Amino acid sequence: MSNLNKEMQQEEKEKKIPHWKSFIVLTILYLLFLYWVGSWRGLILVPLLFDKYITHFIHWSSWRDIKNPIVRFLMSWIDAIVFAVIALYFVNTYLFQNYQIPSSSLEKTMLVGDYLYVSKISYGARKPMTPIHLPFVQNTLPFFNCNSYLSWPKWKYDRTKGLGKVERNDIVVFNFPAGDSVAVNRAMTDIYSLSYSIGEDAYPVPARFDTLDAYSQALYFDKAYRAGRKVIDNSPNIYGKVVYRPVDRRENYVKRCVGIPGDTLEIKKGIIYIDGVAEKTPEGVQMNYFVQTQGMRIPQSIFRSLGISKDDEMMMSTSNGWDMALQKLGLTKMDSNGIMAPVYHLPLTKKMLQTLEGNKALVSHIVMEPEEFAGDLYPLNMVKKWDRNNYGPIWVPKKGSTIALTLENLPIYSRCIEAYEGHQLALKADGIYIDGQLADHYTFAMDYYWMMGDNRHNSADSRYWGFVPEDHIVGKPIVVWLSLDKDRSWFDGHIRFNRFFKWVN
Repeated sequence: MSNLNKEMQQEEKEKKIPHWKSFIVLTILYLLFLYWVGSWRGLILVPLLFDKYITHFIHWSSWRDIKNPIVRFLMSWIDAIVFAVIALYFVNTYLFQNYQIPSSSLEKTMLVGDYLYVSKISYGARKPMTPIHLPFVQNTLPFFNCNSYLSWPKWKYDRTKGLGKVERNDIVVFNFPAGDSVAVNRAMTDIYSLSYSIGEDAYPVPARFDTLDAYSQALYFDKAYRAGRKVIDNSPNIYGKVVYRPVDRRENYVKRCVGIPGDTLEIKKGIIYIDGVAEKTPEGVQMNYFVQTQGMRIPQSIFRSLGISKDDEMMMSTSNGWDMALQKLGLTKMDSNGIMAPVYHLPLTKKMLQTLEGNKALVSHIVMEPEEFAGDLYPLNMVKKWDRNNYGPIWVPKKGSTIALTLENLPIYSRCIEAYEGHQLALKADGIYIDGQLADHYTFAMDYYWMMGDNRHNSADSRYWGFVPEDHIVGKPIVVWLSLDKDRSWFDGHIRFNRFFKWVN
């Protein structure tokens, strides 16, 4: 026993020996990190580092002296968990984070069930704007239904120097711009779309609305939005509490950047044009089609070979009143019993479309989904004759660029001016006012981007909620490290081995 005590005493003495080499190396690395992030607030931790290795005023491992083995065991786990949380916080904030593809908006480029490493250093790591938060969740703690972050302190937007900038056609992870305010019972719909929808029900669009002057139209949209927002705020039992989320706590989205700052973007018949020049369409781009068979159902083997998930295998049942609408689209094939032949609503790439069109024994007619399925497009407060496949032209704001403000283009850029750059915007009979001053031009303080999904008819993207400001950019997906197909069992292709460590291009 005496020998054991001597060994413990010797070990304790060794712990108190100054470890200058370790301290110097770690301090240099830490100072280089602070220099990289451009923030010297972290110097407050250097004295703690000094005490850990040199002075030992604080007994950092006092839990090891606890005699109760159960308590000591629990404390060892707490110590390990605290270290892991702190390490994960810095890794997620400044290096990379894991991201799971939740929806089909980027199919076939990114598949539902893909797990990605998202690089923070590719575009420069965004310094935390709400620095006190848990790294495991984005904004809401499960079960407790409360914020996973503290609203104070708040830091201004800034980034470290990155390896490059967002380029056209990059796949980018970003915070959902329209997710700044959320009605918690309708969290899947941004509050702006919800407010306009409710407001326009209360104030129907006047007859011959498209003939009204721009000022009268603007007044109507403002009136409708305010009326809808008032209904939401006054009806928490229906819509839930309206909560505000800081930029870096808004939901993460992943899309393809098709427009960079300074671009003039236009979509013609589904083809994207930048400054009047047609862009090459990615091979995986999909559109929605109605596919009518010769009378039989499409076998699962064909869905699998085409790569169509069960969520997308939508058969338009005649029992739901679709038959009349489908017949108007030219889908008039009847089966041997005189009943309308099955019609499927499917997202198809060009190659998948050609495969089905070539299967005459199975397929009777294929019609692209009409535009009435699209919903309202951005900006919601502007009269326009745009649709998903024919949109714009629209100029993507660039930092430092100045535009002339008019009643015609104000709806396109008002959200950038108000919500993203923090100015007060007002419309009066004599013109446009910014922060109380009459303004006929505006200079943008940030770069903006136009994001779209490759699954063009199944993607809620910039066509619906507008520009993505630079302070919303999270990072660049680098590699798929795991991919799971929820439609298949563990012994029948649940793990997509062919996607392991697939580079994202």
